[in-house]
Amino acid sequence: MFPPAPLWIPPLPAPPELVFPVPGSKSITNRALVLAALGEGTSRLEGVLDSDDTRHMRTGLEALGIGIDEVAPDGDSPPGPAGEPPQATALLVHGGRTRLHAPDAPIFVGNSGTTVRFLAALAALVEDGPVTLVGDAAMARRPISDLVDGLRQLGIRVDCPTGAPPLTVHGGPFTGGTVRMRGDRSSQYFSALLMAAGLGGREITVGVDGPLVSRPYVEITCRMIADFGGAVEPVEPDRGGLAFRIHPLAGGGGYRPRPYRIEPDASSASYPFALAAATGGRITVPGLGRDALQGDTAFVEVLARMGARVTATATDITVEGRLPLGAVEVDMHDISDTVMTLAAIAPLARGITTIRNVANIRIKETDRLTATVAELGRLGQTVRHGDDWLSVEPAPLSPAVVRCYADHRMAMSFAVLGAARGGVGIEDPGCVSKTFPGFWRALAACYPVGARPSW
Repeated sequence: MFPPAPLWIPPLPAPPELVFPVPGSKSITNRALVLAALGEGTSRLEGVLDSDDTRHMRTGLEALGIGIDEVAPDGDSPPGPAGEPPQATALLVHGGRTRLHAPDAPIFVGNSGTTVRFLAALAALVEDGPVTLVGDAAMARRPISDLVDGLRQLGIRVDCPTGAPPLTVHGGPFTGGTVRMRGDRSSQYFSALLMAAGLGGREITVGVDGPLVSRPYVEITCRMIADFGGAVEPVEPDRGGLAFRIHPLAGGGGYRPRPYRIEPDASSASYPFALAAATGGRITVPGLGRDALQGDTAFVEVLARMGARVTATATDITVEGRLPLGAVEVDMHDISDTVMTLAAIAPLARGITTIRNVANIRIKETDRLTATVAELGRLGQTVRHGDDWLSVEPAPLSPAVVRCYADHRMAMSFAVLGAARGGVGIEDPGCVSKTFPGFWRALAACYPVGARPSW
């Protein structure tokens, strides 16, 4: 159950000092599910995120013939907020290409971008019939034509009349050779091809036209492919720029099944880190250390530039706020999922905060740049913006209900501002179920026991 809407966030009566558990990474969970599904045997995944997006991936893989069993997590899983049982889930994934078959009906992916993109590439390996992927109304507006074009270059027939879901993939043998896709819209197109191409039976090079947005996520994919026994190497193509060569898996088989632990979600960790910085509190996120896979851990470097003290160990990261916050100008191209987290605390900084090079956030769950500008304006802030940037000049906060646009990151980002200052209502608190179903309980644990909201 989620709190009723709208949800008004009371200001914290004192700076929080606590350990703030964050559930498993959505990005790593969905990659691990795909790689385990394409492994010949059984993999055990620990720390799996249980959310709307990962459930769509699970049900999609099951519809394609993959067996997935939920089991009790091991003893290393961190507790939930305020000492609750662990939020983590453990799964046994019984995978293998030989299990793949065409589903009996279209696969519903909701508004999960990773699910539709990863399954579209995986569906190219299904040779006994077409695979249709369909989403909700928001998904029908999210482009996928770049990935469709990449699959077609590999000889795969794809029906996608609008350039956005729904789409139907007719699997078959890959032609091999070189595929080129534009890199400025979504790194997930590349991750999807890199994971599926190892089972295509031929050496394939995937080239990037132009800059590659959110490149750290592709690097996560390459590292995880190696963890499951595959091989991807960066190369210099004839036309220059960036490219990745995928070597076919030995014997035309699948990935190597294995136990795999999923680290906490670095994008979701940006909310407690920002809360500490904005309130002068001290918050530790366990399980997310200095050697984490996810590039979004670099968000704490932005907070350090604003004056916070950051301490990272092998097992956790702690942010200690030092007020007042200083304004920053920052290129967030590589950590674009944390743009709204920074924008939401910018009204508390001294000076104008400017965020640049983030045009790609316009094709996320919503047009996040336009949505962020609109809601900061609703709260009385002076906001300027262009195609790929915005700046926030602090002004007195006008109490208002923030619209979420069915976007989980809008809700959680502006909840941080509400907890730091008050005067913020969240229109649709239930939308956090997409990636962080326990967010409101975790936020409530930041308040002293006598002042804790009963969410």
